[in-house]
Amino acid sequence: MRKNQFTKTNLAWLLVIIGSYLLINVLISAGVINKIYQTVMLTIGINIILAISLNLIIGITGQFSLGHAGFMSIGAYSAGVIVKMMDGAPSSVYIGMLVGILISIVVALIVATPTLRLKGDYLAIATLGFGEIIRIVIQNMKITNGAAGLVLPKLIDWPVVFVFLVISTIVIVSFTYSAYGRACISVREDEIASETMGINTTKYKIMAFVVGAIFASIAGTLYATSFYVIKPEIFSFNKSIDILVIVVFGGMGSFTGSFVSALLISVLNTSLQSFADIRTIIYGALLVLIMIFRPQGLLGKYEFKFSKLFDKFAKKEVRQ
Repeated sequence: MRKNQFTKTNLAWLLVIIGSYLLINVLISAGVINKIYQTVMLTIGINIILAISLNLIIGITGQFSLGHAGFMSIGAYSAGVIVKMMDGAPSSVYIGMLVGILISIVVALIVATPTLRLKGDYLAIATLGFGEIIRIVIQNMKITNGAAGLVLPKLIDWPVVFVFLVISTIVIVSFTYSAYGRACISVREDEIASETMGINTTKYKIMAFVVGAIFASIAGTLYATSFYVIKPEIFSFNKSIDILVIVVFGGMGSFTGSFVSALLISVLNTSLQSFADIRTIIYGALLVLIMIFRPQGLLGKYEFKFSKLFDKFAKKEVRQ
């Protein structure tokens, strides 16, 4: 019965993915989704990848990190430099992405090993410092063109972002529901009890941190090759806060919440482009309001699952 339900669930998600892709194609062909809306779609897709990867660290493992923009910048500049070196060849995107992933893994291990022994505010301050160090290093390198940044050709469009969004979601959700993910959740719930039960808490915290860093780097590569210009200031502390707001707004521990929140906030962000000076204030006010009236976020820890839907239908059939 469970195996049959698992197959049905996978089939349902496959149909949703294919259906979404085809629907977007039809709407673009019909002119309903114009170039501006396609740009918004790119932003939404990249923000979702950033949000679910940070949610793995904060919501699932319970480690308060403020360095996500640092890993995003590694992915962006790795791709940017490789694209420049290869004169904008299409393959340079994926070579740059791979280089960014490898650098992010190494940096994440270096950062995570000492900092993840810290907790709460101390961990937040340490990861914030790391993010700023990465930005300053990039800003002072000749190969990255310093504060002026890099101007890049647009090498990818929404189908590539869509594919990486699907891959990112599958990998992160699969990790969460695996034995590794359950160990991470136990660390979040009670780290001392987890250690008492023989769980190597540091190992699983580092593992989640590295996985989150990998997908932040991928999001950075997608950003760099979608939006023409990358500058160090884009990946400042404010960017980490933007990602954090999406996670908290949607619900820490809820990937469904991250999807909904990224969609709403990306649209809001696009609408507020003319008011860049007060955007951070609006984000801050939004975060405060959520913490007051809905501290668990829009969806809390709720996850949409087709298996639950199938269970409801099965129960109705039994009653009838």
